[in-house]
Amino acid sequence: MAGLGQAAPMPHDHSDHPHALLPSEPALRVKALETILVRKGLIDPAALDEIIDTYQNKIGPQNGARVVARAWSDPVFKAALLADADTVLAELGYYGRQGEHMVVVENTPEQHNMVVCTLCSCYPWPLLGIPPGWYKSDAYRARAVRAPRAVLAEFGVTLPAETSVRVWDSTAEVRYLVLPMRPAGTDAMEEEDLLALVSRDSMIGTALAALPAAALPPTTAPPTTNGAQT
Repeated sequence: MAGLGQAAPMPHDHSDHPHALLPSEPALRVKALETILVRKGLIDPAALDEIIDTYQNKIGPQNGARVVARAWSDPVFKAALLADADTVLAELGYYGRQGEHMVVVENTPEQHNMVVCTLCSCYPWPLLGIPPGWYKSDAYRARAVRAPRAVLAEFGVTLPAETSVRVWDSTAEVRYLVLPMRPAGTDAMEEEDLLALVSRDSMIGTALAALPAAALPPTTAPPTTNGAQT
């Protein structure tokens, strides 16, 4: 899809950016609302921290990565997942609030899939944890539909010209999980080892699965000088 005019760059969540320490305006509003509710005794800060910790560290992207790694390793599981994701995910215990009505879409050499929620930030929490800030941003929600290749390029993903890009609009009725392509050079890897190659962004479609260390190009080590000054 073609972009409309000069678009602003995507707000990635890199912590080394000088503005990364400043919360966005929506975050400031949320924090202000949270402060008011805490002062009125309507919410418990400890309970909020527990919810956030649960989604970040216990049922976060590692659940989705486990599903992807198993799909790469087990053709029967993969076929069932693509045909009826809800049933398969429920059997694994990956269901519940924000995880209803799941559809898994597979990346292939012919088609790359990418997920966005154009209205708000619908997102499969039980599989991917808490959505990143950029996923909820106006820029991503608008430009992912209008100029998906440009957005992917800003995430460092450049696809072959012959690979089409399909953008899926996640809603409260249907949420999507991208099944990234299995990287080359991983045929001998066990399912547990494959987990490390699957990132949150690759399951949204804004990244590719990582290459195994053995498939990465060698780096050139600097010459040793045995401590001598040159």
